[in-house]
Formats: sequence, C-alpha cells, structure tokens
Amino acid sequence: MLSISDGSVRMCDGLRRREAIRVGGLSALGLSLPQLLSERTAGAVDQPNTGTSHLPSFGKAKSVILFWLLGGPPQHESWDPKPDAPENIRGEFGAIDSIVPGIRVGELMPLTSRHTDKLAVLRAVVTKDQAHSSSGYQMLTGVPHEPLSSENVTAKAPNLWPSWGAIVRALRPDRNGLPSAITLPRHIANDGEIVWPGQDAGFLGRKFDPWLLNCDPSEADFRIPEISLAPGIDDTRLNVRRDLLRELDHRQQHLETSLRIRRYTQQTQQAFTLVTGKGARDAFSVSAESEHVRDRYGRNRFGQSVLMSRRLVEAGASLVQVNWTRVAGADNNGTWDTHKNHCASLKNPLMPMMDQTFSALLEDLDQRGMLDETLVAWLGEFGHTPKINGNAGRDHWGNCFSLALAGGGIKGGVVHGESDAHAAYPVSGIVTPRDIAATIFHCLGYVPETQIHDQFARPIQISRGEVIEAVL
Repeated sequence: MLSISDGSVRMCDGLRRREAIRVGGLSALGLSLPQLLSERTAGAVDQPNTGTSHLPSFGKAKSVILFWLLGGPPQHESWDPKPDAPENIRGEFGAIDSIVPGIRVGELMPLTSRHTDKLAVLRAVVTKDQAHSSSGYQMLTGVPHEPLSSENVTAKAPNLWPSWGAIVRALRPDRNGLPSAITLPRHIANDGEIVWPGQDAGFLGRKFDPWLLNCDPSEADFRIPEISLAPGIDDTRLNVRRDLLRELDHRQQHLETSLRIRRYTQQTQQAFTLVTGKGARDAFSVSAESEHVRDRYGRNRFGQSVLMSRRLVEAGASLVQVNWTRVAGADNNGTWDTHKNHCASLKNPLMPMMDQTFSALLEDLDQRGMLDETLVAWLGEFGHTPKINGNAGRDHWGNCFSLALAGGGIKGGVVHGESDAHAAYPVSGIVTPRDIAATIFHCLGYVPETQIHDQFARPIQISRGEVIEAVL
C-alpha cells in the first residue's frame, strides 16, 4: 500500500490527505499487484524515434517468445552434432536427419527434427564469455558485460543495459490490460539466488521492467495471485471500491500532484483493468486448454509456462520470456549446466522435456495460424566445451555455440554459420548477441538505429548489431 507521511493536514471536507492516499491503495482494492505495478523510479522516456528498413521481413512479427534454457544448451547434442569427431568430443549420441535434407540434429531431438522447415539454425554464435551471469547478461541485452567472464555478478553500473523485454515495453504500449513484456515462471539466478543482471529495465527506469510472474501453471489449483481478488472481496465490493476511487480522483486537485501520485493512479487503473478485464485474466487460464494440448506441451512447470506464453501473445503481449526452471531431484540441479553426468542428464530429463515442449509450441502456433506473426527464439547463455571433462560433463563455452529462430519473418529450413570439426570455434557466419537483438527488433518493425530515451532524457539506440539478412 502506498503511504506518504506528510503530516495530518486536512482537506476542506475533513478527510486527511494521508488517509485519502491510503484509501486509494491497492489493499483497498483487494488486489495484490505492488511488485508487478511498482514504478519506483521516475521515468522521462519520450516516444521512440523509429525508422523503416528495405530488408525483408521488416515488421512481420507481432510478438516474440524467448524459449530460454538456463545453464546453456550444448551445441553438440542439439543443432551442431559432430558424429565424425572423436568420442570425447561427439559424446554418446549420434545425429539424425530432419525433415529438411542436409540439416541434421542431435538424436535426442526427434520431435523437433520434424520442424526444421520452420527454423533458421545459427551455428556460430559467440559471446567470448565463460560465466553464466555475464554471458547471460550479454544474451539478454545484446551488450557485453564489463568485464567478461564474471560469475555471480548482479545488476549494477556499468552493467545496467535494459533487457530486450524492457526495450519492448519502452517501444510498445501495453494492450488489452496486459503489459507488452512478461517473464515467467521465475527470474534467472545462480545458486544462492544471485539474480543475473540484464533482466530488468536498468537505466530506463523501473516503469519499463518486464512483468515477472512467479508461478507454476502445472499446479492443479493454479492461479496468479497478483491478478486475483483478495479473500472476501467479491465483484460487488470491488465495484464499491472503484466508485470510491473515482470520487477520490475527482478530489485529485486537493491532493499532491507529484509524479509519484500520478504514477500511483496509473497503477491502480491498471490493476482494475487486469482484475476486471476478462481477456487479460483468461490469458493466464491454461486450464481452459484441452487435455490433449496440455499433455502435448508437457505437464510440468516449464511446459505449461510455454503454453501460457502462447496464450499471452495471443491476448496481446509483445514479448514473453519463458525461463527453464530447475527439475527437482535431477543431476546438475535439473538445469543445462551439466558439469557432470552430461549425457545422462541430457537423456533424462533435459532433452526429452525440451524436445516435447519446443516442438509443441511450433506445432501449436503453426496450426493456429500464429507462427507467421510470432517469432520464437530458442536460446541460452552459451554452449558447452568440446571436450567432455573428467566428471563425464561438459563445461561453459561462449566461443562458439548454436541457437535457433522460427516464425515472425524468419526463413525456415536454413543453417547460418559454420563451426570447426569439434564445434569449438566459428569458421564462418559469426553472430553476436547484438546481431540477434537487431534481428528480433527488425522483425518487430524497428531498425537498430531506433532511439528511446532513458529517465534522464538521454537518447539510446536499441541495438548496435547488424540484422542477420541470411535468415530473413
């Protein structure tokens, strides 16, 4: 609840200003949105300066889904298998043909192999960073961390570049009661809950933070508490409280007109829109999907979160990032950070879960006629070392790894970039995170030179990268 300690000055009708502000608090609404709607830093961001592009696929995407694999998916067992390499390089698994002649993928991706006609595979992505936190920052923002290869770093200067989601929030207004950028089902953090930098709005100001939803849509009684009425608050009581707020709004001239209170009024209105707007609430209702669809995505936290991402972009969100969550009881904390028992972890549970959910998303979007306008990015913070270590694992590797793009103006059935015989270093077609950012924004209809302004009115170019023309 917002509470401003400003003494006990009464207004002309006898109502204390401090009391009036408290009555307008979210607790008076019976809502629990303080973390989602907080705008703790005043922003002075102007309308973005945009341009046009002669390159193909400009503005084809209405939305983006970031399919984020925490810990770094290995290039050898996914998009860049090396079956002719020595055993300590290629690993236990072979390669299989895909639906596109000439494109082979790891044998643990049988479902995804049927959809390579929709995919552009990038096999020479480079961050030159060997740490989760700092390489992750680069992949989430398109800007290298200073310094590189720094583990357990957090968001602080000079590493405060806004995430792609935050830039989308600055570029696009919220729609249909939904924020333009949403992250779920939790933030990304190293062991010990050390939250990576590059997941919020940074120097743009908190009002452009992507909404972070901590949730588990696979739960039988799943609900989003942040957009639910508090116990004991029904529609009648909610309407009474809205009428009270309207009356308080009429008396706004008697209240402080500070930026903080104006922002607070916007938060309250957005809260009402979410709670009373059927379209926004329905977007979170994965239970409305058929049992077949829910089964197809996988009855686990990540799978159902990816299903929710499809519902959210369908309802009007512009960018949804779905973060892989740890699988309880599995080696390597159930993440893709497979320093030991690499092949065993891939075989169960990592690759089967990923393969099922990713292929389900592509298939679902395609069948609904949404793939052409929804860009899907399969990615993580880096890849893995060519050589398998003494613990039967692979270690961090940002010198050359793979990712995939689909839909939203991306050309399917293509491979861009080539690695050497061990998938260790790039041979051609090098791509950096800033190029990926430029390509995503291009497909959304923004040239890299598009400018937004930070909270001090300084112009910021959204990307310094080059659009990857080969995949458009």
